[in-house]
Amino acid sequence: MGTNSFLNVLPQMVTFVRVAELGSFSAAADLLGITPSAASRQVKRLEKEIGVQLLQRTTRQLRLTEAGAEAFARCRELVLAAQGAMDVGAQFASKPSGLVRISAPKAFARRVLHPHVLSFLQRYPEVDVQLIVSDRDVDPIREGVDLVVRLTTEPPEGLVARPLMAVAHILCATPRYLTRHPAIAHPSDLVAHSCLSLGEHERDNHWRFRRQGEQDAEVVVRGRYICNHSEVRLEGALADLGVACVPAFMAREALHAGEVLRVLADWEFQGNYQGHAYILYPPNRFTAPKCQVLVDHLREALGGTDGTDRTDVTDNGPGLSASSATRAPPRAAS
Repeated sequence: MGTNSFLNVLPQMVTFVRVAELGSFSAAADLLGITPSAASRQVKRLEKEIGVQLLQRTTRQLRLTEAGAEAFARCRELVLAAQGAMDVGAQFASKPSGLVRISAPKAFARRVLHPHVLSFLQRYPEVDVQLIVSDRDVDPIREGVDLVVRLTTEPPEGLVARPLMAVAHILCATPRYLTRHPAIAHPSDLVAHSCLSLGEHERDNHWRFRRQGEQDAEVVVRGRYICNHSEVRLEGALADLGVACVPAFMAREALHAGEVLRVLADWEFQGNYQGHAYILYPPNRFTAPKCQVLVDHLREALGGTDGTDRTDVTDNGPGLSASSATRAPPRAAS
C-alpha cells in the first residue's frame, strides 16, 4: 500500500476500531457523528484496501474474523497514538488543567474516593473532576472515561492497573444485637445467628474463615435479609437484623462511632470478593498531567504507593467476539 493509500484509509481505520469496540455500526455511527450506512461503507472500503474480510455480519451480531482481530489490535494502536498526539500540548503545560472523568463503584466512591477528590480539587485548582458513580464495569476506551476504579482480585488485561488499597471484608453487628443473642467465639457459632449475606451466587452463604495456627473453618449461614450491596447490608446490621459481612472501608465510620462492633476480629474472613481497589487507564505512551496528578494523589492518600504496580497491555480483544475464547472476569468486591 502506497503512502497516499495509507493516508486515505486512516479515517476508515478509526471507524473500524469504533465498530469493533462497540459491537455495532449504529453505536459507532452515533459516536462518530455519521450514519450507520456510512460507517458500514467505510469498513467495507477498508476491507477492500487490506484485501481480507474483517467482520462477519449476521442479522444478530458482528464478529471479528481472525484477520479482523489482528487488524483491530494494530488499528487501535494507531487511534490511541493519535489521541496521544492531540494531548501533546497538555503534556508540556506548566500546570495540570482540564477535566478528568473518573468512575468508581457506588460504595467505594462515597465512602473512600469522595473525600480525597475534595482535597484534590483544593490542591489543583486548574483541574476539574467528573465522578461517575456506577457499580457496573465501565470501559474507559469505549466510554471515553479517563480513569476507572475497579475492585477485583485481578485487574483486566489491556489496561494499566495501579493499586490503590487492599479491600478486606469483616463481620459486624450492633452492641444491642450482640447482647441479646448467643456469644460468638468461633465461626461455628454463627449458625445460631441471623447473618446478612450477598445472595448473588449459590455459595455466598458459605462463609469461610482462617486463623493462624488453627484449621480453616467454613459455616453455612442464614438470615432474614440478603442483599448484594454492602451499604444496604451495613444498614441492615445497624437496624439490629444480625451479623453483616461488609468491606472494612464501609464499616469504618460505624465502628469508630461504636454503632457496630467487630465480630470474630481474630479470624480472617475469606470471602469470594476480597482483592484490591485498582485505578485503571488505557496504556497510552503519554499520560495527561491532569490524570497523572489525580492518580498520584489518590495512591498517596490511600497507601497505593506501597503496592506493586501492574502494567499489562496484553489485550484479550475488543467489544465484539473474536475467534478465541476469553477468560471469565474475576469477581469483584461488593
